[in-house]
Amino acid sequence: MVTKGKQENPKTQSASRSATQAPRRAEPSVENLISDLSSHNDGTRVRARYALVAMGRAALPSLIEALKSHKYLTRWEAAKALGEIGDSEAAPALVRTLEDEDFDVRWLAAEGLTKMGIKGLKPLLEALRDRGDSGLLLEGAHHVFHDLTKGGLKKSLTPVLAALEAIEPGREVPWAATHEAGVEVPRAAHDALEMLKKLRKP
Repeated sequence: MVTKGKQENPKTQSASRSATQAPRRAEPSVENLISDLSSHNDGTRVRARYALVAMGRAALPSLIEALKSHKYLTRWEAAKALGEIGDSEAAPALVRTLEDEDFDVRWLAAEGLTKMGIKGLKPLLEALRDRGDSGLLLEGAHHVFHDLTKGGLKKSLTPVLAALEAIEPGREVPWAATHEAGVEVPRAAHDALEMLKKLRKP
């Protein structure tokens, strides 16, 4: 007499597979993550920012657009995320954000540009050359150049920093020192752009 092997009940077999293979949770879309940046729940915002930073370049267009939001938290988180990604494609948007209405957002934009180093300089110098009369832009540029002149870009950026400090509101600079600073900001920015071109040549 042949004894057949024990067969598992199909229903039990299906249930067993379901228990071991839990359904995958759908990844949140970029749009949903951007929406979460305005959440008043700190954990929700931070998780959304981390996820966007992990996406890298794929998240850049949405984060750059988020800098225009009327919501402070969205702009703050977007500026921080772009700084952490560090892609120079976001540099022009961060330069514009140096004129944001909120100081904290402006500060994060300046920090992001500082982290980019030479990669983020061109749009900032161009803005100073073309719009050197913007107080907020001058303030943000001073933040960036003050930090960058501590490194290898000191020779290129010191004249721009000197021009910025000569006219920075609230900074006491004797007239003679202002005169000796050389040139006004737009001219200094133009000269720095020319030096930047030479640095980038092979």
